[in-house]
Amino acid sequence: MHILFAGGGTAGHINPALAIAGYIREKHPDAHISYVGTPDKLEAKLVPEKGYNFRTIQVTGLKRSLSPKNMVKNIKAVTLAANASVNARKILKELQPDVVVGTGGYVSGPVLREAAKLGIKTAIHEQNAFPGVTTKMLASKVDAVMLAMPEAQKYMKLKRKPYITGNPVRRELLSASREASRASLNIDERPLILSFGGSLGAKYINLAVAELIKWHNGSGKFYHIHGTGKSGYESMMNAFNEEGITLSKEIDVREYIKNMDECMAAADLVISRAGAITLSEITSLGKPAILIPSPYVAENHQFHNAMTLKKAGAAEIIEEKDLTAERLINVVEGLIENKEKLKKMSENARKIAITDANERIYDVIMKLYTNA
Repeated sequence: MHILFAGGGTAGHINPALAIAGYIREKHPDAHISYVGTPDKLEAKLVPEKGYNFRTIQVTGLKRSLSPKNMVKNIKAVTLAANASVNARKILKELQPDVVVGTGGYVSGPVLREAAKLGIKTAIHEQNAFPGVTTKMLASKVDAVMLAMPEAQKYMKLKRKPYITGNPVRRELLSASREASRASLNIDERPLILSFGGSLGAKYINLAVAELIKWHNGSGKFYHIHGTGKSGYESMMNAFNEEGITLSKEIDVREYIKNMDECMAAADLVISRAGAITLSEITSLGKPAILIPSPYVAENHQFHNAMTLKKAGAAEIIEEKDLTAERLINVVEGLIENKEKLKKMSENARKIAITDANERIYDVIMKLYTNA
């Protein structure tokens, strides 16, 4: 059995592919796993580290703003797209995979299109509530469409019913215990707020959370773990020092949260962006959330992701354009001491969680493989 994955550009496209690949390898240790990505994005580092056969094609997206600079980039993108199709076909003929699975990003487009033309079984997996451009283009051409969120299907032209699979969630997180995690973190039963904006940080979240921290610093009412990201730690800590603020022992500010499984399992309220994988983790653990969708992503898809939880009664949304310290503090204050509301939000989050995504995706791939 030979399964080829295509996807990349961001961790949101790469990590689901790696999670599925790992699950297939568990079930079939002798399976061949290959991956096609771009040579200069994150997948070029992450995929080889996992030991998978990694091939590259160069492809990029078109710029919508037609400035002189972008017109030059678009000419290059069209040329790359033509070459990408040729190179994708060469790779497919050489590797001869049984099934090709796309997880998003521009690179998955030419690979899946050429695979379909060659009669190879194909599938795509869309992580977001609002599908990406590549996914929408491929939806009517592939043999199976897998969606993390059912809302996505209304934006796509489908030739057959999609599979609702959810997003793969790491097993370490699914098995994390609230009680054991809190014991490991050495915290008692006071509420714990967990906040973060991503590994690189999010400036406006850090600014608002800094004021939130000042608001409850020294009160002893609850714990707070905040991940500033790479760009925010030094500036936040310097600002506290300049104002003569000493953080109480209940507050833990870090550059990067390495034990995220433990921290999220222990948390009573999560403040974060609305990336698809993060939301799958939040719902899988039944965590109430305040979501601040990134406005800097394609198709504003994080807002659509966040609305899925908002409509389910599992989260509150503050758009970045409306994010102020006062607004954040008011929403946190209205939630963190309202145990009944937090409990209801937690129940609602669990209702929409899909915790067996790996198995569901694996089943779809195996159906294609047996019919290849």
